[in-house]
Amino acid sequence: MEKFFFSAGAIAAFIGVALGAFGAHSLKDKLTPDMLAIFEVGVRYQMYHALGLLAVAWGASRWPEANFNAAGWAFIIGIIIFSGSLYVPTATGMRWLGAITPIGGLAFLAGWAIMVWSLNR
Repeated sequence: MEKFFFSAGAIAAFIGVALGAFGAHSLKDKLTPDMLAIFEVGVRYQMYHALGLLAVAWGASRWPEANFNAAGWAFIIGIIIFSGSLYVPTATGMRWLGAITPIGGLAFLAGWAIMVWSLNR
């Protein structure tokens, strides 16, 4: 699973950089400042948790007795729900998706807590 989570982190970081550049160069004239700020929060948290996925892969190789898989999946779910629920409204105007953003945030929190718990149990 280490290779999977490392690859997922690298892919998420690649997409985050691409979306960040897209936002900075293509969206700044198309979105209101508030909507652009929402998009940028999605990119920022995607990048943080892309690095988190790399940490999951590294931790799993460093401490094989600890099970970091659930943390990795929580980060992936968090990226999809949290960042995705911020990207979609900026592209479509469907603001109701903002209601699920906190679920993605909880997945991020769960991932970090699981990492600590897995290492110290």
